[in-house]
This record gives sequence, structure tokens and C-alpha cells, in this order.
Amino acid sequence: MRPLARTAAAALCTMTALALTAACGTLFDDERNAAPFARLTGPEVVNKALAATRGAKSVRMTVETTSPEGPVEAYVATDVRGECTVTLSLGAAGTLELVRTGGTVYTRSDAAMLRTAASPGGPRGNGSTAAGIEKLTGRWVKAPGGDRHTEFALRYCDRETLLGRLAPRSATARKGRATTPGPDATTDAPALTVSGRANGGTWTASIATEGRPYLLRAHLTDGARGDGRPLTVEFSGFNKPFPVRKPKISPS
Repeated sequence: MRPLARTAAAALCTMTALALTAACGTLFDDERNAAPFARLTGPEVVNKALAATRGAKSVRMTVETTSPEGPVEAYVATDVRGECTVTLSLGAAGTLELVRTGGTVYTRSDAAMLRTAASPGGPRGNGSTAAGIEKLTGRWVKAPGGDRHTEFALRYCDRETLLGRLAPRSATARKGRATTPGPDATTDAPALTVSGRANGGTWTASIATEGRPYLLRAHLTDGARGDGRPLTVEFSGFNKPFPVRKPKISPS
């Protein structure tokens, strides 16, 4: 082989070896970063995350979705004893705060929420008149029976309301890349991304790869919930106590 040809062949071999090494290194890095999930299938990873998240003594959740009354934002803290706090915003329909402690539910609503509750189709009570709305705005009361907004907020006190959206879809799970938190991350936990398809929609989840395999985030797109509305939930504060105090009830 002529010297020039031998040099070109050697260079080609070197480049090929480097490319293979880099590719293999990336794969091995992903494998290491995905520990302890390297030998688990996608469905097995999701099921471990669901079990860990269900087993936490307490958890905080941030929920974003939509409803017939507008965008929904909910900030929830709940524990296995049934203690719970919720701040629920329903767009133009208003904001409601809820505390459940000792088995009793208390709520505090802004004027918009009280007016919505008093509208046709809503429950009627002390807040159904203009004077009643003004009196109750921003004041804690024992939750009135049959109030749809209270019942809606209470659903978030049971984490299974949200975990149950993902559980039936775990069989479609495929593992993705391991991720590390960036400067705008809501959690400082490294995670593995898992995704899938179901009911004509898609879903993605982030699962902690250090410590307990908690579910850190879940996002379900149109169709995946079965009702055509997207849902995003972020989980945090696992096993961290949160203050729950009986609100001071306003005099009648």
C-alpha cells in the first residue's frame, strides 16, 4: 500500500473508532444516569414511581388543567391522615381556599367565586344575595353542603385522583433520557423521563433517580385523560409535614 493510502486508511479507522467510542460512551452515560432503573422496563419504572408516591406520608402537588369555567390552578398539600389544604383558582370564576382538618372542611372564597356559586345551577345559601356575598367574601366558613367548587377542590386532597390518571397508561411506557435540573427547574432531583401514548393522546412523566423513585411530574395531553383536557401535575415535599390549623370562623 502506498504511504498516502496507508495514511488515509489509518485516519479513517481512527475517526471510526472515535465515533464508536463517543456513541458508546453516551449510551453508557445514559445507562448510569438512569440507575436504579437500568434493568427495568418502562412500565416497571412507572409502577415503582406510582407505588412510592402513593406511599409517601405527605406530598405537595401543583396542578394545571382546564374546566368549563376556565383555566384551573390548584396548590395542594395532603397527607395520609386526611389533613389537606387547597388553593383553587378557576380563572374568571374566582378563587377558593380549603382546609380539611379533623374531618371538618372549611372554605374561604373571593367575591367572584361566591357570585359563581350563587349563579343559576350553583348551590344557594347565605351567599346567594349581594349582601351575603359581601359579608362572606374573604371569610372562613364551614363548607356548605352540595357546593360544587368545594367538592371539586376536595378531589385534589386524594392524590389518587391524579395518580389514577396515569396508572392505567403505564403499560405504554417507554424510557427516555436521564435529565439533570437546570437553573429554572422546579426540583433539584435528577430524573428519568418516561413517555407513552393512550386514548389518542400522549403522556410524559419525570421520575426521581436518586433516593425513593417518586413521581416528580406528569403531563397528559389532549385525549390522554379521556375528556379532551390537558393535565400537568408537579409533585414535591414528600414526607415533609405542613401546617394545618383550624381556621377562625367568622361570626354569622
